[in-house]
Amino acid sequence: MKKLFLLFSICSVGFSAMAQQSVDGVRSSTDYAPSTSDSRNNGFGIKGGLNLIDLHGSDTENYSDLSNLKTYHVGVYAQFGLNDKVSIQPEILFSRKGFDDRASSTGSNNPVRETRLDYVQVPVLFVYNFLDNVSVHVGPQASLLVRVKDQGVEKGISGAGFHSLDYGVVGGLEARVGPARVGARYDLGLAKIYDDPSASGRQAFSNVKNGAFQLYVGIGFTN
Repeated sequence: MKKLFLLFSICSVGFSAMAQQSVDGVRSSTDYAPSTSDSRNNGFGIKGGLNLIDLHGSDTENYSDLSNLKTYHVGVYAQFGLNDKVSIQPEILFSRKGFDDRASSTGSNNPVRETRLDYVQVPVLFVYNFLDNVSVHVGPQASLLVRVKDQGVEKGISGAGFHSLDYGVVGGLEARVGPARVGARYDLGLAKIYDDPSASGRQAFSNVKNGAFQLYVGIGFTN
């Protein structure tokens, strides 16, 4: 978590630096009439990027040789401006999460167990432009587990003992230059991953939750 916090802080400084630079030919937020269809806070776009998985919960310490994954997410968003500073941004994302661990804490020759969890996520974000080209994003998120690959084998969600529904909160920063967007956020899951840990042979992991630090790029299209 300390490394993720440091990375997030570095990204925040970088976004602020970008916001101080003017770009010829790029319109700023103040160039648009508030609450009109011409506002840069209205539109839609596509986005995608990197997931740095960060499991949390009191039972994560029971994993042996836990390896957090570097995966991906991709999706679309729409933005609805309330004025030149504030907007609401719902998204639909496909996001892969998961982890690797050892089958037992005894010895390093035990096989690695691969767990891949594919979610369709729907965050609904409050967006505030505190600088002209930099905004803070925060809001709730619901996620539906659509695919499970446990120990290298694709399995049914309930049969493998996983919860099909996840929920949590999302928060981060985004910088914009013209139609391009670059962002960093933390995806904090609040629901337990497992419904029945014994079904996947992980009886000691009832309190384990998803988490992910996300870096992304996107292209936006204003109305």
